[in-house]
Amino acid sequence: MSRKVNDPLYSPPFGQADLTNCERELIHLAGSIQPHGVLLVVRESDLQVLQASLNTEQWLGVPHAAVVEAPLPALGGDLAARVRELGRTLTEVELTPFHCSTGHGGLLRHFEGMAHRGQSGTLIVELETAGPPAEDVAAQALLATAVRRFSEAMSVDALADTAVQSIRELTHYDRVMVYRFDADGHGEIVAEARDDRLDTLLGHRYPATDIPQRARDLYLRNRVRVLVDARYLPVAVEPRRLPHSGEELDMSMCHLRSMSPLHIQYLRNMGVTATLVVSLVREGRLWGLIACHHYAPRRIHYAQRAAVDVLAEVMSTRIAAIENYVRTQVDVLVRRMELRLIEATSTEGDWRAALMRNARTLLLPMDASGVALLHDGELLTAGEVPSTEAVRALAGWVSGEMKQMLFSCASVERANPALAYLTPVVCGVLAIDLSTRGRNLLMWFRREQRAKLTWAGDPAKPMVDNDPLTLSPRRSFEAWSEIVRGTAAPWSRADLALARAIGASLRDVIMQTQAVRLLIAQHQLEKFRTAVDESPEPLLVADGDGRILFPSPALAGILPGGCRQPANFDELAALFEDQASVRDVLRSLREGRVSWRGEWRMSGGIALGVRADVVPGPRDAVLGCILIFTDLTDAKRTEAARRHLEQSLTMTGQADAQLTTREARGLPDEVMGAILANASVAAMELTDTTASIPVATLIEELEASATRAAAVYARLREFNRPL
Repeated sequence: MSRKVNDPLYSPPFGQADLTNCERELIHLAGSIQPHGVLLVVRESDLQVLQASLNTEQWLGVPHAAVVEAPLPALGGDLAARVRELGRTLTEVELTPFHCSTGHGGLLRHFEGMAHRGQSGTLIVELETAGPPAEDVAAQALLATAVRRFSEAMSVDALADTAVQSIRELTHYDRVMVYRFDADGHGEIVAEARDDRLDTLLGHRYPATDIPQRARDLYLRNRVRVLVDARYLPVAVEPRRLPHSGEELDMSMCHLRSMSPLHIQYLRNMGVTATLVVSLVREGRLWGLIACHHYAPRRIHYAQRAAVDVLAEVMSTRIAAIENYVRTQVDVLVRRMELRLIEATSTEGDWRAALMRNARTLLLPMDASGVALLHDGELLTAGEVPSTEAVRALAGWVSGEMKQMLFSCASVERANPALAYLTPVVCGVLAIDLSTRGRNLLMWFRREQRAKLTWAGDPAKPMVDNDPLTLSPRRSFEAWSEIVRGTAAPWSRADLALARAIGASLRDVIMQTQAVRLLIAQHQLEKFRTAVDESPEPLLVADGDGRILFPSPALAGILPGGCRQPANFDELAALFEDQASVRDVLRSLREGRVSWRGEWRMSGGIALGVRADVVPGPRDAVLGCILIFTDLTDAKRTEAARRHLEQSLTMTGQADAQLTTREARGLPDEVMGAILANASVAAMELTDTTASIPVATLIEELEASATRAAAVYARLREFNRPL
């Protein structure tokens, strides 16, 4: 019994999807190509042609029946030699360009080719008419200027504007856009360069359903997609299945792969004839797209595609640097707040009043309308907040929704209809847990944002006559607006990062405050012991004689194997490599000198950041001190990643210098230097900060992106080398 079309597990074959199941269409098994080129699937071992598009006679001068099962050398020219030469270096995840020729019937035909490794021991070869050399050189010449302009952009908006202008100058499409995804997958056009005759689409939004998940996955794998003519007739690849395995050909990486009929209809509805779409990838996820539209058929050769691919990689690197730089400013704000609270605790004995006294320092960075602190059963508020009873009800719900000590919501009434009565005052909430069990919370509130969103057509009406089988995705792309109610402005990643940093700082302040109270008032002993036991951070509290009174359970987790918790400063110092230096610091603390910040390395090799604060008593006496330890493994990894990046960039530059010179190639060499300089600047912006957030992964991603951009450029330069 065949699976029904409305079965949620049913994946419709390519070309058989409708608006109810296009999310699962097998678009990578297209079985056909666009007609502006020819596709051959050959067995790697002997270069026998196993599959071919039906247009071989048009492009190669050889009937399809004579191509399939024939050896590739039978097509003449140097095609077989070039494929054999490249075969050992081909991969499944990158397209390798090359020049070649065929020569059947004495007629020499010149092509630019793309090849990659396919499934089951096959190589996939795609051929198109070669582009004019002058066009290739012109594309390369624009790269250096564009990369330098990208490096100078100080905001994502400025970068996007620079990108669309540069790419339109490079490709000459009628319209070039940067399309950014939000947290829900909806897209918005944030930058645009266009022909003056066209109406603007800047600011238009498109629902997440416009790009099915399978298509998003392919955008991550195959970064550049081209449609030459939306009116094209697909050319089948025959036989449909590989003869030796029976598999359908996986065309995920094929440049010529046919596009879904639904997508073609979508473009026709917009009046678009040709497109170029390039992925913008950030931290392994699809950040957005560079989308180029043309209103007549338009071919774009490899040199231009590769140039845009390089720019997209450089843009992704720059986005990472810009967004991370914003996050590093969090540490400055948090440090200032922390110093103010510590001072207030010493002079007034209560950090909570000091925190809420100047509410602007909490409200403005979060663009919040109100804030509430619930600590030890006491509630303090500032700004616009609901009643005490309502705040406590909200806190009770929020505490149960915490994940990793954080909760955010842009619409309380949608997430919990029972709290809809809060909407006039509290629509969005962001909360941090100060105790790991939801008892103590700091919550920010946002008012309702009655936003007017401009969509490209009604996102709720994609069908014709309410028929889900009608192949007509959103025929109207006229601007369609809606007023969104019951929703606050969404909390950004920067907001979440700031909340986490404030939470970590407040937990430190809380620990220090409770340590002071412990040493001053013994009746608070059990309360502080509980707080220390719950602390996720390794810390200890010692008295003025260096006796360790309270080590946190987390401290045991960083001790070398077999070591017991230290009982005093002497035993503590013995755990570290440079015992003399540690003893000097501990002695200085006991003598009542200033607090200390630094790094100690344990005998087992782990590096720890150390924060040691003296607890002063009356008449300059020292009641004790509190030491908080931080595992610096991530920080060391970041430094190692930075050094590795510098070495990688140096080696890449040296390798390029050895391979070629400007005179030998006859091509500009500024591009490679600009790519390496951009990566170096981005690395400095990522690491030139006292921020404690881990950035090793970002630097490693930066290195991979820069390396790939350099590799794409190297292939482009090799491609343009005179034969």
